[in-house]
Amino acid sequence: MSIIGNIIWIIFGGIFIFLEYIIAGVLMCLTIVGIPFGLKIIQLSVLGLAPFGQRVQYNEHAGGCLTIVLNVIWVFIGGLPIALTHLFFALLFAITIIGIPFASQHIKLAGFALIPFGKSIR
Repeated sequence: MSIIGNIIWIIFGGIFIFLEYIIAGVLMCLTIVGIPFGLKIIQLSVLGLAPFGQRVQYNEHAGGCLTIVLNVIWVFIGGLPIALTHLFFALLFAITIIGIPFASQHIKLAGFALIPFGKSIR
């Protein structure tokens, strides 16, 4: 069932989310300071391409205060606009019954996009 959901996801805009994240991740990796942010964006792009059947988990041993500092910086650099975009699309998809699974995937993506450090995709 997750394969069908991912195929429909890609057809209805998942490929554009994937490309957006890949381009942003590569641009962030151009600077030494932006490499940690770029790698997380690239990790988010994989989740943006095929979100069905994947989970986002919190890592208990994820770096301590460095994780908090990176998350605070990330919220102001790009996390908030990306999360708000996903919430907007979640509201659009939630209008119809067929779109509810896609809305829940956008909410999952919004949570990961807002605070990505200290989390991993399983």
